This record gives sequence, structure tokens and C-alpha cells, in this order.
Amino acid sequence: MSKDAVYTAQVAAHPEATATPADAGDAGYSKDLKARHVNMIAIGGAIGTGLFLGAGGRLHDAGPALALAYLVCGVFAFFVVRALGELVLYRPSSGSFVSYAREFLGEKGAYVAGWMYFLNWSTTGIADITAIALYTHYWSLFTSIPQWVLALIALAVVLAVNLISVKIFGEMEFWFAIIKVATLVGFMLIGIFLLATQHDVGGHTPGLSMITDHGGVFPHGLMPVVLVMQGVIFAYAALELVGVAAGETAEPEKVVPRAVNSIMWRVGLFYVGSVVLLALLLPGSVYSGDQSPFVTVLSKIGVPAAGDVMNLVVLTAAMSSLNSGLYSTGRILRSMAMAGSAPKFTRVMSRSQVPYGGILLTCAVCVLGVGLNYLVPSQAFEIVLNVASLGIISTWVIIMICHLIFVRRARAGQVTRPHFRLPGSPVTEIATIAFLLACLGMMWNDPEVGRKTLLLIPLIALMLVAGWFGVRRRVVRNTDGELSKLTN
Repeated sequence: MSKDAVYTAQVAAHPEATATPADAGDAGYSKDLKARHVNMIAIGGAIGTGLFLGAGGRLHDAGPALALAYLVCGVFAFFVVRALGELVLYRPSSGSFVSYAREFLGEKGAYVAGWMYFLNWSTTGIADITAIALYTHYWSLFTSIPQWVLALIALAVVLAVNLISVKIFGEMEFWFAIIKVATLVGFMLIGIFLLATQHDVGGHTPGLSMITDHGGVFPHGLMPVVLVMQGVIFAYAALELVGVAAGETAEPEKVVPRAVNSIMWRVGLFYVGSVVLLALLLPGSVYSGDQSPFVTVLSKIGVPAAGDVMNLVVLTAAMSSLNSGLYSTGRILRSMAMAGSAPKFTRVMSRSQVPYGGILLTCAVCVLGVGLNYLVPSQAFEIVLNVASLGIISTWVIIMICHLIFVRRARAGQVTRPHFRLPGSPVTEIATIAFLLACLGMMWNDPEVGRKTLLLIPLIALMLVAGWFGVRRRVVRNTDGELSKLTN
């Protein structure tokens, strides 16, 4: 029985009720996130491990054309978050797109959306703790400590912080984001100074010659640029946090539009601007996947502490991403558990109104990532990055499908669209879905990791089907219980 049935019963039983059905998973949360928290969560979602660590290896593979890849993916990422922002203003929910999938696609849609998002963030968490361990190894003091030990320590610290309260989470993300933005602005000012003064950078003179004399914009052709697209999508993977956070803020109608609209210029400035600057300072071949490109540049300009400072900052960025992942999956899993499609313990909340059951489940999967760091420390980051891409691409596709159905119902007079809207519907949604599926298909051209990742899709589908048959009776019971409450 779908959410539509509950909605119909609600309207029939209470004609004066609003046209937007409530989500049982939204009960019990505090509204402690303020405008500055949500704005900085949006910034933090747009600036993370994908830029600070991932850009190094991608610059090496794709060259300066990486800036174009970030721009194209950034436009489609903005379309997704704009569509989600419209749905949030229609009905704020901590269950976010899972709650909207329940309303517009039924319980099966919510089930798939939720567990694919869990796959995304649990594997992203593994990528984050891997990144933290790699960053820490930059300092000789920690090189003797195994990568998996550092990953385990990082996970334990972030878990402890996340379990305190949403207000503490919001404050931490606020200051994490402030540090990331301030550092990026500082780096860009230094980079512009180096460029303007033609200051030597590791034996190279910065300028257009760094591009023209080293193979041009596409030094290795078009295919490497195509291959990095799914990794670039991963770089934007936390933008949807705005939708989750909106369920715990008192004034989403004021906060969300401002946060969503600011994402586009941040993408242009921080992602595209940073990559262009990096390409002008050093040849792409100098950058590598095991070191932040910002650390690479600062280490070569003769300031001994510059690389250490930047490395500390990108370490906090990875911690921020891990913190956000635990936060969002805790809320998503609780929304699913209230409907019966996630384990019962994930619906449990602490006295400080934190859904710790879901947070602990995500943390448990991240512990598996500690094992991955033990077995294949050199490949751990790329492996989980590609698996996470499956989760985020499916999540974004579901958001756009939900928005298509929402717009169709609005045109039929069943719901009312807010003034804050995704422009160009339905062309925008269809183009975004096509682009995301194309990015998924591009992974086949990477036989080392991408192709193996795609071969996981049938296994993931089989697990989802088996899981659905395991929970469907509980889902039906929960839906029937909700219907009886509304009609009695």
C-alpha cells in the first residue's frame, strides 16, 4: 500500500487538512539548525574531499580540461539541488528525498532511494576515512602508523561528535565550512599572486605556458575527461544535505532558497576557479592522486609550513564530510524505519533528539572500510569512490523523477508548486537524468575499477529485491496502521 493511499485517507478524514501529507519520520526532531548553519552546510557540501584530494589524480589524468568537467557536472548538480529545494519548500522533511519518493513513487521507491543513499554515504564514509589516513601520512611523525589504524581513530572521533546533538553538528559544520572557504580563498589569492608575479613554482614559471607547452587543454585527449566524470559527480555528492537539514530548521522557506541559489556561484568560484588556477601554476603531470593538489603547489613555493597548513585544512574537510554522512544517513534511515523498510533499531532517538541507531549502522559499514584500508591501502579510495558514485547517481535520478511527478500533479491541480521552482521543467529533469545515466555508462571505459563497479549493479539489485521481500510485510503493517489512525 503506497503513501498515496495514506494521503487520500487523510484528505477524506480531514477535509480541512493541508494538501501535504506529514511523514511519521519527522516527529521528535528539534529545530536547532539556524540559517547560518544551513548556509554553511550547503557550502560544506559543495567543497569536500572530491576537490581537496580527488582533484590531484584527475588533474594528472585529464589535464586542464578537468575545469570543464567540473563546470558541466556542476550545472547538473545545481539542477538537482534546485529541484530538491522546490520539494523542500513544498513539504520540509528530515527524510528529504526518501519522504518525497514515498509520496510520489510509493514505498518501493522510498525503499530503493533510502538504501541507495545509504550505500552512497557508507562508502563515502570509507573514502573519507581513507582520505584522512592519507592526509595524516603526509607528516613523517605518522608514516609508521598503519593506514587502517589512522582510519579507525578518525571514525571513532567523528562518531563521538555526531552523537551529541544536532546543534553541535551544525556548529561543527559551520566552523568546518568557514575553515574550508577561508583556506580556499587564501590559496586562490596566493595563486593569483604567483601568477601575476611569475614567481617560480617548483622549477616552473606559472602562466598559460603551463597549459600550452604541456599538451594543451586536452593533453591526453577527450576520453580521460569523459572517464573522470563519475568521479567529478562524486565531488558534488553532499549538495543534497540541504534537503535533509531543512527538516531541522525553524524557517526552511527563508533559509533553503538562499542556500540553494548560492551554490551555483560557489561551484564556479571554488571548483572551476581552483582547477584553472592549479593548471596555470603547474603542469598536470606534477599532480598525483595520493596528495592534495593544493599541498603540491604550496610545498613547492619555498614556504616550509605552507604544505603542512593546507594539509591540516584538507584533513578537516574530510572530517567534515564524514560528519555530514553520519548525520544524513541517521535521518534517512529513521524515516525508512518508521515506514518499516529499515531495521527497527534505526528509528531510535537519544534524549538529545539524535537518531543514533542509523548513525551506528553507517558507522558499522565504515568499519569494513577500515578493513579495506588494511587489505588494499593503495586502492581503497578509488574503489569506494566508484561504488559511492552508483549510490549518488541513483539518488539524484530519483530526486528528478520525484520532481517530474510533482510538477505533473501540480499541473493537474492536485498540489501547489512554491514560488521557488526548478526552471525548464520537464526538459531540465529529463536532460539531467540522461546526463547522470551517461556518466554511469562512462564507467565501462575504465576496466580497472569502473567496469568492475558496474558489474556490481546486478548484485546490488538482487540484494534490494531480496531485502524488499524481507520487509514488505512490515511496510504493509505500518502503512495499514497509519491508515487506521487517519480514518478513525
